[in-house]
Amino acid sequence: MNPFSDEYFMKQALEEARIGAAEGEVPVGAVIVCNNRIIARAHNQTERLNDTTAHAEMLAITAATGLLGAKYLTDCSLYVTVEPCIMCAGAIGWSQIGTLVYGAGDEKRGFRKYAPQALHPKAIIKEGILEAECAAEMKSFFQSRR
Repeated sequence: MNPFSDEYFMKQALEEARIGAAEGEVPVGAVIVCNNRIIARAHNQTERLNDTTAHAEMLAITAATGLLGAKYLTDCSLYVTVEPCIMCAGAIGWSQIGTLVYGAGDEKRGFRKYAPQALHPKAIIKEGILEAECAAEMKSFFQSRR
């Protein structure tokens, strides 16, 4: 597998999602890539931190901006296993992430349904990367909770 492909980086996000699931978190994982290098990785931590805003995307954006010392991530790509919610889409837009790549769509809470213009106007969006694997991770997690 090409180490600089969308599939490769989505697999890294899936690993983060699995770490979150093992901790009892909804399995969403995210990685931020700049110049073909992962500069931030995160998974949901809403339960651990008792913070409804501690989504994988939010934590990854905070880590990436801290590492780069800049508030804009124009030259970066965000890989996330599930379509971002409205809150995360707003943060993605404000941080001016250049490319958003996500796996599974989210019909109930995804930004495309409620706020399709939330991202920066120049942002590139790629959807459906490893969609089946990303969706299966979510489905498995919620089935085990029922």
